[in-house]
Amino acid sequence: MSDDGKLILAIDQGTTSTRALIFDQNGQVRAQAQKELPISTPHSGWVEQDAKQIWEDVVAVCRDVIAKIGIDLITGIGITNQRETTIVWDAKTGEPVYNAIVWQDRRTADFCKSLKTEEGIIQKRTGLLADPYFSATKIRWILDHIGGYREDLLFGTVDSYLLWKLTEGRVHATDITNASRTMLFNITTHEWDEDQCNLIGVPRHMLPKVHDNCHTFGQTTLFEKPLDILAMAGDQQAATFGQACFEKGMVKSTYGTGCFALMNTGEHVVISKNRLLSTIVWRINGKATYALEGSIFVAGAAIQFLRDNLKFFNHAGDSQTLAQSVADTDGVVFVPSFTGLGAPYWDPDARGAVLGLSRGTTTAHITRAVLDAQGYQTRDLMNAMVADMGSDVLKSIRVDGGLVANDYVCQQIANQTGVDIDRPSNAEATVWGVAAMAFLQAGIFKGLDDITGVYKRDKQFLPRDDIQNKESGYNDWAKAIKAIQSFAR
Repeated sequence: MSDDGKLILAIDQGTTSTRALIFDQNGQVRAQAQKELPISTPHSGWVEQDAKQIWEDVVAVCRDVIAKIGIDLITGIGITNQRETTIVWDAKTGEPVYNAIVWQDRRTADFCKSLKTEEGIIQKRTGLLADPYFSATKIRWILDHIGGYREDLLFGTVDSYLLWKLTEGRVHATDITNASRTMLFNITTHEWDEDQCNLIGVPRHMLPKVHDNCHTFGQTTLFEKPLDILAMAGDQQAATFGQACFEKGMVKSTYGTGCFALMNTGEHVVISKNRLLSTIVWRINGKATYALEGSIFVAGAAIQFLRDNLKFFNHAGDSQTLAQSVADTDGVVFVPSFTGLGAPYWDPDARGAVLGLSRGTTTAHITRAVLDAQGYQTRDLMNAMVADMGSDVLKSIRVDGGLVANDYVCQQIANQTGVDIDRPSNAEATVWGVAAMAFLQAGIFKGLDDITGVYKRDKQFLPRDDIQNKESGYNDWAKAIKAIQSFAR
């Protein structure tokens, strides 16, 4: 693949930061800019962000990164985003009517419990379960708390809101991966499901138009020259694309704020019998590829908790050294379910816990327990995937996200899952994924083989058979899960 100098500006709007990166077609980052994004928690279980701040930060980082490299070689824009985060705004003024309600928010847990009798039909329609995680009940909550629906109100996940702002209100659209995470979209018919909208109480008229991931969504004129928005994808689907998991059975697992593992299931929807999610992983030229997904709400956020709340260390990278300063956890188990348990438990009332403390417990033991939890959580997800797809399907896991820079975590995941763990040399799998989609839409990439050719492995972690107490550690984890679920009730 020759480098003819064409570049893509990729916007990565995440839970904790907003970034803009400029990629060449070899997957190399030519320039980047970043702004941290604060989260507010006005009540227990509530998680919000300022939607206006998200937009202002996107403009700022885009202008910053364009200034570093110039705009002449930039072919277009790709957008990847934190999924399920919900924004409702006034189409006349462009003003959000309420803060963005973040995917981690649990305020609609009681409403979701009232939907449990309908969960079978919800799963059949949407591939999802009745949980506050998804956008639908968040929309309903906002409407209930602003006095009801008005014809000038629009809903969007973050990608849709950014597209509307970038096009100065000309385009209200989303991509199919973000649509499939709302609990309103039928993943078989590929349409907003009228029955589902009626069940939740969300007017169909406020929902965006849905397109393929590789699509010319619109054009922005906010920068030095007009730029087409060529691709959009939810962050976990973008990471799966960036990791080149194009064959059925391939798995990627991202360890960022949360942990999200997706297994490519091919051209057909697989409805999980083990409380995993069925989702559209991408649609290109009208052809959809599906995945099973296991969602864990807290992964890297647990390291931030130790750093910021408990002051165990000054830098997240110090966690590996501290954890390895002791031989084991000395019986400590840390369940980082700060915002409820995700797959395969789906318990919105569960909260985090540290069990097995003794007078000899140190910060090192607790830190090691937090890192070990990443292996246990991933094992839970892989066990469920294998139960749905068969024992011979899982060969390896391609990992990415900030937490996998920690070799100890990668080795623990390999030990617990019993499969090879491949860490890519490109640490920016998520944002590279949407850049690659944009290159495809622009015609610079001719097919998926071009993206596969860019993938390179940095390091492989093989399962170790000589690990002491592997099963006893996991058994303690399982007991801890039961204990916090019992406590929540």
